Amino acid sequence: HRLNRVVEEVLYGAMEDFTLDIIIGQGPAARTVKLDLPRFTLVGATTRTGLLSSPLRDRFGIQSRLNYYTPEELQIVILRAAAILQVEIVEEAALELAQRSRGTPRIANRMLRRCRDFADLETGGVITFPLMQRSLEKMGIDLEGLDQMDRHILQTIIEKFSGGPVGLGTLAAAVSEEKDTLEDVYEPFLLLNGFIQRTPRGRTATLRAFEHLNLPTLQTDSHTSLF
Repeated sequence: HRLNRVVEEVLYGAMEDFTLDIIIGQGPAARTVKLDLPRFTLVGATTRTGLLSSPLRDRFGIQSRLNYYTPEELQIVILRAAAILQVEIVEEAALELAQRSRGTPRIANRMLRRCRDFADLETGGVITFPLMQRSLEKMGIDLEGLDQMDRHILQTIIEKFSGGPVGLGTLAAAVSEEKDTLEDVYEPFLLLNGFIQRTPRGRTATLRAFEHLNLPTLQTDSHTSLF
């Protein structure tokens, strides 16, 4: 989704006719050289499809959407990664680690490597269930997979802005983070799992967020009006 528009236009001919048009020279003396390309299959992946131009997006013959991994699928990924890292992990620990990995293999592998470091120090290299729990607790990863920044965002909405709504710019300033980082890195997981909602007036914390942080819910009068 960060492709330069000029690069996208170069791909059009390659994707349709297996040719590449190269412009040599400038001005009136410029000429186009057409290069024939061997047949190929182009596979593209992006997390922001809307940023692709329509002509490029429509030239992909098959368009699919990948969902998050289930805990059981991630458990298989973790067990395989553990074998590659030559670290022993019990299946119960692998499943629990999968449940806290946000459905993303990259996150699961990162946390697995950190658990391996703790295992080298405490259990002779074996990742047991208790060790995995202690390791994630020390890293600030809770049972829902939220890290310290996730909880800080929720606490800020609840405690500083009475549960919301609060605008993205105001929230970003309150947690000392860039707006783009909040929107691209933290919000998707919190939205997907029902911890926050996006409204026309801003972000609000849901009942699940209050319950997860063990904070009392705010009592509001549904009949309150502006007059």
